[in-house]
Amino acid sequence: MSLCFSAVAAPPTTAPSKQIETVATFSGPMPTGVTVSHSGRIFVNFPRWGDPVTYSVAELKKGQSVPFPDAALNRFDANRQADTLVSVQSVVVDPKDRLWILDTGSIKFGPTQFGGPKLIGVDLATNKVFKKILFPQDVALPTSYLNDLRFDLRKGRAGMAFITDSSDKGPNGIVVVDLDTGKSWRRLSDHPSTKAEPNFKPIVEGQPLMHRKPGQPPQPIKNGSDGIAIDPEGKRLYYCPLGGRHLFSVSLEALEDPNRSETDVAATVADEGDKIGASDGLESDSQGNIYATDYEHRAIRRRAPVAGSAFTVLVTDPRIIWPDTLSVATDGYLYFTNNQLNRQADYHNGRDLRVKPYQLFRVRIDAQPAALR
Repeated sequence: MSLCFSAVAAPPTTAPSKQIETVATFSGPMPTGVTVSHSGRIFVNFPRWGDPVTYSVAELKKGQSVPFPDAALNRFDANRQADTLVSVQSVVVDPKDRLWILDTGSIKFGPTQFGGPKLIGVDLATNKVFKKILFPQDVALPTSYLNDLRFDLRKGRAGMAFITDSSDKGPNGIVVVDLDTGKSWRRLSDHPSTKAEPNFKPIVEGQPLMHRKPGQPPQPIKNGSDGIAIDPEGKRLYYCPLGGRHLFSVSLEALEDPNRSETDVAATVADEGDKIGASDGLESDSQGNIYATDYEHRAIRRRAPVAGSAFTVLVTDPRIIWPDTLSVATDGYLYFTNNQLNRQADYHNGRDLRVKPYQLFRVRIDAQPAALR
């Protein structure tokens, strides 16, 4: 197979001095999410986007992917969606060192039904499920694609979770979850800050990235709120659309109050400015830095916690082809999946241009996760 991609240099910025390290490679389905426990256990996930997927969540053991927490939960059953994993987009370890699994409930980005979209908590001391939260259909809409999540365990009896809805077919927004009661609600649904920029055309590997299907005219990327991060003070939630270059933030206090009006919540939204490149994943650390993948420039960017700071390049490397999810670990590294998402057949008139293996990389940052500050 011949690949005719040209490299795209990052725009002028602070010269990166970091180097990436390969943690693992994947020769099966493409991974999206990654997270690392406080003791160093690494978990990844594989959504059902079209690749054959035997298990949607795995733990890496000696470089190999092993179904987690077991094969039974990973054995998809269309008639028992509430009891099995449908298609997992993200896995995240919370400040209490528990693993949370975000199931989109969506096969190949298709419509969801009640029982599919859910949040599952796994106790890493026992590797057993301790919590399962099913989202009602007025929260996880039939058009929803639940993408990534972060936690604030300082609020409420058991803490709160925040989830982005990055759908390209319906309203985008932020889903808020009370981890104690299991109650959930939507915020900023169809708000301009959670939607893709109109006619957005990112440049990836030297080409405008658009949906290109045989016999159909090219269509712009329409995915909305995707990346998500929380500042270490627990005051602001950061998010960004996949189809856009701007970073936004909103008051956590406003999101967490189910009695606040949508108008009041929207009034706390701030445009944090242009990230320079378009992003899939976001992350934060204990020092207040914000990290963003830059899928246009083969890079990871970082914004310092200083007023007026711009995003600069933390690391760039020709091996980086669509950096997806970011995860700050207690070992002082930032981990990220690298999955060639832009080379999928949906963007190339039915031709799958991905070249295996996919990678899990990491880069040294000498910082801790934000919630462990």
